[in-house]
Amino acid sequence: MTKSRTDARAAALSLALGLLAAPAWAGDAMTAPPWGEDVAKITFGEEDKGLLVFNYKGQLRLTSRDVGSGIDGDDGTMSFGFRRNRIALRGGWGDKFSFYVQTEFNENINIGAVEVAGQNTGSDFQVLDARMTFDFNPAFKINAGKFKYNLSRENLESCEDPLTLDRSLFIRTAYGGTRDTGVAVWGNLFDDRFQYRVDAMEGRPAVGGYTAPSSNLRYSARGHVTLLDPENGYGYKGTYLGTKKVLTVGGAYQFEKDVTYTDTVNQLQPRDYQAWTVDGFFEYPFAKAGTVTLSGAYEKVDLDDAYAGATPDPGAVGLNGEKNGWYAKAGYLLPGAPVQIFGRYEKWRFASLLDVYDEMVDWYSIGAHYYIWGQSLKLTGEFSNAQFENREDCDYKQFVVELQLFF
Repeated sequence: MTKSRTDARAAALSLALGLLAAPAWAGDAMTAPPWGEDVAKITFGEEDKGLLVFNYKGQLRLTSRDVGSGIDGDDGTMSFGFRRNRIALRGGWGDKFSFYVQTEFNENINIGAVEVAGQNTGSDFQVLDARMTFDFNPAFKINAGKFKYNLSRENLESCEDPLTLDRSLFIRTAYGGTRDTGVAVWGNLFDDRFQYRVDAMEGRPAVGGYTAPSSNLRYSARGHVTLLDPENGYGYKGTYLGTKKVLTVGGAYQFEKDVTYTDTVNQLQPRDYQAWTVDGFFEYPFAKAGTVTLSGAYEKVDLDDAYAGATPDPGAVGLNGEKNGWYAKAGYLLPGAPVQIFGRYEKWRFASLLDVYDEMVDWYSIGAHYYIWGQSLKLTGEFSNAQFENREDCDYKQFVVELQLFF
């Protein structure tokens, strides 16, 4: 074992033991923080119909990977940094109009899903969300602005309420991140048993010249059926910490016409983008026996073999290009203790990844959350392993300790 790997694990263990040595902080896993859910809350206007709430969201991580550094890239890599570092503002007027704005600062995120960056990635500041919501009635609501598009449940789950350390490393679609800009219509029907969503979004950003065959909107449609306690909001959670009994099955489809070429040099053979997914979520608290959580999904991203052209667009290949795969995850919240054990397994086929056609990746993780004040202050540890079928030099083992604060 190299010195860097030993140091990383020692530092991670010290951080974990330091927090676990403060049992006076910990209580029931659902214990609210002493500062309350809304710290900086301002009301104004007639009958206090106006509302503004400020929040900070931070996830500080210590990451140790067994490869990535050194001359040959096979020495251990250690990094301390923020996975998420955000300030959010939400507000509204009455019960019909609300808005949400969230900024994010990223810095030196050099350890990626499949490899460690050869150069420092630097920093980036962005407006992550800027959404207005018009709540006409439970069956008809409109979101407008920049927000999460309606495809995978995994992306729509709150990153502050995950079942595992984080969402899937491989779930993102082509020519887009986790958010997009546009308009969505959604609502709940049949006593919140069924939810529908349709949206029209920017998709691949509008560009001139010869970059893309044309400029079109991206359309999505998603629906779910929930059979126990309802999931009736726009977002989901990866775990409700035993406060709800949930059984939800959903699916979605997304389409954008003429998104790329198979030959970008000669602007030949335009190709469409489409993606679809099915997913399921189950959580059930058993009296005196803890809470069980199960979740899984299948997703396919199709660019009509654009990756196989003479000079494919970079967006048609790689981690977010054409692919299909699935994940399954499970968790167990101990009865009477603020500890939740979890595991995840994923299997993906990438049309072209790391200069290899038809690459297969197996990825799994095991870990645990230690809830100090519910999701508002918690400590998470996770061990993960990634195996590449054709690029064994990219295989890695990784250990992460994360401290989350939601204030």
